[in-house]
This record gives sequence, structure tokens and C-alpha cells, in this order.
Amino acid sequence: MPQAFEKMVSMRYFSARRRERMISVTAIFSLLGIMIGVAALIVVMSVMNGFRDDLISRILGLNGHMMVYDAQYKGLRDYDDLQEKLENVAGVTSVMPIIEGQALMSVGDGNAAGGVVVRGLLPEDFARKPSLAEGILRADAEEGFGGDKIAIGKVMADRFHLDIGSEVRLVAPQGRASPFGTIPTARAFTVGVIFDVGMYEYNASFVFMPMDMAQRFYRMGDAVTGLEIMTQNPSAIDRTRNAVNEAIWGEAVLLTDWRQSNASFYTALKVERNVMFLILTLIILVAAFNIISSLIMLVKEKGRDIAILRTMGATRGMIVRIFFYTGAAVGILGTLLGAALGITIAANIESIRQFLEGLTGTELFADEIYFLSQLPSKLDYNEVIAIVLMALFLSLAATIYPAWKAARMDPVEALRHE
Repeated sequence: MPQAFEKMVSMRYFSARRRERMISVTAIFSLLGIMIGVAALIVVMSVMNGFRDDLISRILGLNGHMMVYDAQYKGLRDYDDLQEKLENVAGVTSVMPIIEGQALMSVGDGNAAGGVVVRGLLPEDFARKPSLAEGILRADAEEGFGGDKIAIGKVMADRFHLDIGSEVRLVAPQGRASPFGTIPTARAFTVGVIFDVGMYEYNASFVFMPMDMAQRFYRMGDAVTGLEIMTQNPSAIDRTRNAVNEAIWGEAVLLTDWRQSNASFYTALKVERNVMFLILTLIILVAAFNIISSLIMLVKEKGRDIAILRTMGATRGMIVRIFFYTGAAVGILGTLLGAALGITIAANIESIRQFLEGLTGTELFADEIYFLSQLPSKLDYNEVIAIVLMALFLSLAATIYPAWKAARMDPVEALRHE
């Protein structure tokens, strides 16, 4: 019964009379601040999670989880035994030879040109990469990827006005010696496949070439740049890497994994995510300070009521609980509304983006800037729970000082000043 009385009194303080309207307005803004802060934190963290997972999955869908290179970077020769040895390592799902290089691509009379990254793959390995196989938009009906047919991205095709059957010219930096100096290797190729893997960088600058053509184009003979290793779980790659290290012990090769190849990118994502979390937490912190200010004003306004309650037998604990419940109601309601709003927005972020772009007529999410063709979002409910608990802690902690101040008020002094 005493607690029911305290809750009843605390809830009555929400109904503002004319002279107390400013207090209620401040409380409403505190509630809105907590709601917006929690919602913003959930949405931003979900989008950051989506960015990280989508980018990493797309990067790892086209790049190996680990790479084995020749220690002298002269190319791997007679790699069949090494490939078979690696395929038998626990946790390894596939091992494929690749050639990596750069080239200058020109179209027509050479006025349209640009640098590209060339990847040489066996046709069967090209078909085994899900990102490429599932991302094919158009392909040559007879051969597709093979012979002198190459695969290019959608952005590159649009930029140079290319289609299936179009001819492009590639110039390699490696050349052949002649009495007049080094002559760059140049060769014409036909577009056989146009793909869209969902990442602007790959769609705009990558060219996939059949292995035998890449070896001739880069004058590598029967060598390859390295062996690309795919694993069962790239997120927990350490155990598989240790097993691969044991398998290649004594070989004149170097081993790298995807974390080393993308170290700066992966670190930047983690730092940006942590910074965004801290910045958006400040919104909740500011709202918590608003709770403090509104409760202090309420305590000052209700000094006479507090004095009367004390003279009627109310204990200091009861006074503390009355004002604690008042502030807690703002914090809890704001947190729950913010969590519901944040989860709703995060779950429908791409639809909301498309609606806003259609409404404003502007591009809010350019894939050439953000590398992805759609706005990703991944709700982590453990993270949502942590955000809700943090917001509740801050808002409840904000009520302690005003409630304590009210309980310490001297009834005689309060009535004397009325």
C-alpha cells in the first residue's frame, strides 16, 4: 500500500497545472531526448553492423580467406602438390590458383581508357565463386567466360558503353625487350560476361580473365601469382591458419589472411563504430541531465507538498521513492519508445531510404561513395538489450540526486517560505 501511494503521487505530478506547465514541458523534452537517443543509437549500430558484415562478406566472396605466395614474389610454379596438400587441411574448403595484375584498358580509338585490376581464374573456379556466378547479368550464349572472353562489372560496362561481344584492348605493364627498349604487352579481348557483385569498387575496376589467357598476357608461362584458400569460417580463421602453416612448413612460400590484406579497412570500421557509439550516447546523457533539471524544478515547486507529507508521517524513503518514480517513468517510457522506434527503422531502413529518395528527388546513398548498392542493416538484439540497459541506467541514475534533495528538505523551512 505505501508504494501504491507513492506511485499515485508521482504520477499526479505529470498532470501539469498552469503554474507547473514548464516542468511538464521539460519532462516531455527529456522523454523525447531519451527516445531519439536510443532510437538513433540502435539504428546507427545496426547500419554499422550491416556495413561491416556486408562489406566483409562481399570482399571475402571475391577474395580468398588466405593467400599463399612465392617467397620471392616471382610466381608459383609446379604448385599441384602444394595445392593438393592444402586441400587436405582441416577447415579448408577450396584452393584455387589465381593471377593478379594491373593493366590499362582502352576502348575504340583509345580516347576512353582507365586502369583496371586483372584477375586470372580457371573457368571452373570462376563458376565456383558464388558472388560472381550469382551476379552474372548478361553472358555470351556460346562460351561466356573462356577463350579470349573476359568478365567485367556493370559499372565498367556502363562507363565505357560496353556490352556482350564488345572488344576492349588491355595493355600490361610487363613487356618484352626490343632494340628500341621495352615494348608493353597489348592484346584485344572480347567481353563475354557482365556481372554485378553489389560492390562499386569491383563493378567499376575489376576484369576477370581465363587463366591461360592471363598467363600469356603477363608472360608468366605456367606460373601463377598464388593460391587462394577458402575456409569454412573466415571469422575464426586462426585455427585453420595454424593448420595451413604446418602444411606449408619448409616450403619457400608466404602466407597471409584476409585480416592482413584488409587491415586498415577493418580497423577503420571498428574505430568508426566505437566513435559513433560514444557520440550518440551523448544524446542519451543530455536527456538524462534534462531529467535532473526537470526534477529539481519539480522539487522546488512542490516544497510545500513535501513539507505537508512529512508532517503527516511520510518518511524520507517515501519522498525519495515518489520523485524516483517520477523520473523513472520518464526514463523507462522514453527508453521503451526509443527501442521500438529504433528496431522498426533499422528493420525497414532500405525501404525508408527509397521512400525518402523518391520524396526528395535526391540520391541519399551513392554506391560509388559507400561501395554498396543498398543500405544494409543488421539488428543485433544483444546490442539492443545493452543499449536499453545503458539508457535505463543513465535515466534512473539521473533521478537519485533530485530525490535525495527532496528527502533532505526541512518541512519547517519549507512551510515558513510559503
